[in-house]
Amino acid sequence: MTNFTCVVGARPNYMKMAPVVAALKGRGIVPALVHTGQHYDESMSAVFFGELGMPKPSRNLGVGSGTHTLQTARVMVAFEEYCQTNQPDLVLVGGDVNSTAAVALVCAKLGIRLGHVESGLRSFDRSMPEEVNRVVTDHLADLLFTTEESANENLMGEGIPDARIHFVGNTMIDSLDRHLETALGKEPWVAHGMKENEYGVVTLHRPSNVDEGSQLEGLMGSLEEISKKLPLIYPVHPRTQKSLEGIGLTVSTNVRFCAPLPYLEFLGLMARARCVLTDSGGIQEETTALGIPCLTIRENTERPVTVRHGTNRLVGVDPENIVRGFQDVLNQEYGENPRPPLWDGHAAERIADVILS
Repeated sequence: MTNFTCVVGARPNYMKMAPVVAALKGRGIVPALVHTGQHYDESMSAVFFGELGMPKPSRNLGVGSGTHTLQTARVMVAFEEYCQTNQPDLVLVGGDVNSTAAVALVCAKLGIRLGHVESGLRSFDRSMPEEVNRVVTDHLADLLFTTEESANENLMGEGIPDARIHFVGNTMIDSLDRHLETALGKEPWVAHGMKENEYGVVTLHRPSNVDEGSQLEGLMGSLEEISKKLPLIYPVHPRTQKSLEGIGLTVSTNVRFCAPLPYLEFLGLMARARCVLTDSGGIQEETTALGIPCLTIRENTERPVTVRHGTNRLVGVDPENIVRGFQDVLNQEYGENPRPPLWDGHAAERIADVILS
């Protein structure tokens, strides 16, 4: 079995899959790389391939944007055609985006073995599209690669046989370790007029936070308050940009908006920030590995290890709680933090070992 296909669809997938592609190539297996095109503009897609050392995709499905249902359906139609032509023995997907679930459904219907990188994470909130994608993919996958021990417990609790579950660690941390020195060498904070450890970084993109005007306005108010004590750099996701334009909100120059950033520039900024405010799952993990205080602007997290073993704290979406959490960060000293188990930069090698065994 050597005809492998790795599938990526959105920005977080690239950091998860790049180390896996490299690990397989190191064992003499050159997997095909399929890009669904779920993230399709230069800042959210193509530049990442170059920075992460990934090969040019052998196929771009070009599905583009749309509703969750439409996007999922487009990936299914296009990926089914790809599979019928190329006959992969094993398909690898990562994360929890629409592309991930769509590919899982196609593989199940065509009888193709499926591996899921980052299995078993659960927020237990079915209102999140990502939660639905996780559950669907995990219950269709043959090989489930987990990043933390709670994921193993979740999968076994859902009746998935232990033999299909493989605790391997976190491939996003493989990417982080591989590129951190280069990212810091770029000193990206200088281009934003900042000094090390004297700024914060913000990312917000979840529909529950940015799609409704009054909710977004409240969150921006909390950022405005925080920026009085610490200037903030805010790379704005296209979804959030559209919402900000819709409500015509203006904030002080202490909240500095910019376009989405390439991987290395963002990693460098995050690694020298005083704190990070986010609703992203992956950033909760990266800040944990870096030892950077992270305020997660959500009521739940599917990555509880970042709270138990890391520097992450859930502050919810109430503006007063967010500001209060930030004040706690300023008052707290942070030192060396032990990483969660198997977050050692070698997760992809363990995945390759499982696949080839």
